[in-house]
Amino acid sequence: MGGQLYASGRKGCISAPHHAAAEAGLSVLAEGGTAIEAMIAAAATIAVVYPHMNGLGGDAFWLIKRKDKDPIVVSGCGRAAKRATVRYYHDRGYDDALPTRGSDAALLVPGAISSWKLALDLVPATRRFSLERLLQGATDKAISGCPVSRSLASTLEIFSPELSTIEGFERVFLPDGRVPGEGELYRQPALGATLGKLADEGLDSFYRGSIAQAHAAFLEKAGSPLRLEDFQSFSAEYTKPLSLTISAGTLFNTPPPTQGLASLLILGIFDQSGVRAASESSYIHNLVEATKCAFSIRNTKLGDPDFMDAAPSGYLAADLISKAAATIDPSKAAPWPGPSQVGGTIWMGAADSDGTVVSFIQSLFWEFGSGLTCGETGIVFENRGGGFSLANGPNQLAPRKRPFHTLNPAMAELNDGRVMAYGTMGGDGQPQTQAAVFTRYVLSGRGLADAIADPRWLLGKTWGDSSLSLKLEGRFSEQTEEQLIQLGHDTERVSDYSEMMGHAGAVVLHPSGHLEGASDPRSDGAAFAI
Repeated sequence: MGGQLYASGRKGCISAPHHAAAEAGLSVLAEGGTAIEAMIAAAATIAVVYPHMNGLGGDAFWLIKRKDKDPIVVSGCGRAAKRATVRYYHDRGYDDALPTRGSDAALLVPGAISSWKLALDLVPATRRFSLERLLQGATDKAISGCPVSRSLASTLEIFSPELSTIEGFERVFLPDGRVPGEGELYRQPALGATLGKLADEGLDSFYRGSIAQAHAAFLEKAGSPLRLEDFQSFSAEYTKPLSLTISAGTLFNTPPPTQGLASLLILGIFDQSGVRAASESSYIHNLVEATKCAFSIRNTKLGDPDFMDAAPSGYLAADLISKAAATIDPSKAAPWPGPSQVGGTIWMGAADSDGTVVSFIQSLFWEFGSGLTCGETGIVFENRGGGFSLANGPNQLAPRKRPFHTLNPAMAELNDGRVMAYGTMGGDGQPQTQAAVFTRYVLSGRGLADAIADPRWLLGKTWGDSSLSLKLEGRFSEQTEEQLIQLGHDTERVSDYSEMMGHAGAVVLHPSGHLEGASDPRSDGAAFAI
């Protein structure tokens, strides 16, 4: 368990899946910093204290709403190395699927740090905090140490046998050759030195400075296809979010190559179904069936938008959503043979007194990403390139291409003037948990903390699990499960407050200026406000 799970105030609010990240963001807000700056402080800190879930060697996406301005997306989506071709991997013995661990899996330029830079550029230079200030808390925790969380300890216990043989992993994450216990002080001096260098040299050093040079030399020696020119040619991008208006307001999410479209479709299809005060089993059934409709589009149509057959907004057309809703049988579950995605990810949200609201997500893809770790910098590289395909289609691997992403931070502007930022980690679970939190808070009127803590379900597999059943947390009644079975769902019980259900969070700005935030009891997180 983390710290405080609900908070409210007027000057600033933040939610994060680790209390240290929330504290880092709150300290910036308390000194008059913006929600964007608070998020950078939190993003750097969570990379230190939750290194299994995210890191400087991964990707990040921002959804930012500033007062009286349209929401904007900052896309820190890494691109494939110039050398990363289908032929390159065929020649290395990969015929069916791309590798997910080791040097061959480290094929994307990490986009997170570049996204921080573009987000920070939205803050007026005259009032902007220094990088040294924003990164100081994370730097101190990396060098001086921080207590090992239960999530980190258990993840290392599970995955260290597989990862310890990969270049650099044991040196950085198992410095004594063993898994540290929960609560033990954990130091990452190399990562601390890298954060200090970013503060001194600027964030661009990661791509066109000494850090880029160190990584390029390491990656080439280790056997990765990434080279210095791949880092030098990369930059995060500003883009417009996808949007969908439903009965409660307007929803926003990130465009392809993320699965933001699926998250919007689930809520749009569910809204068309008209289910509100029905039984719990009917409520879950309709959301699960909407998920199947949305995922069938996601799994076949989404990829790098430069290679898609149609504009993603076309899939949000009102007539198509109505047709999808009409296919849902309220008395019978549709079959679900679809593939699923896992993920090691964090979501965080922040808001400030200027009216800026941030929904942010940062990830390595799988737990500890590729496992390939640079001992000099302390950075482990993501394996998000495993989301590419070697077969023909919109997601086929190609140089400088972006892979399909499960990451999708969400936001909503409600009819009553509230602005809600919300999200979670969890691969396929991200759109489903977003739908649960949103419908419970907005459509059913549950309190924000209750909407996040209430028992959840999951169709398919997610972080830490591989079966494709409809998983139900233990607090659901036997009657609800029996009714779902009668509807044709293949159910499976999991423990209460199961981490496989994601680490959800939300921050809400009310039209009065009141702020509230909540964090998930399934994480080590906290929500703070002033």
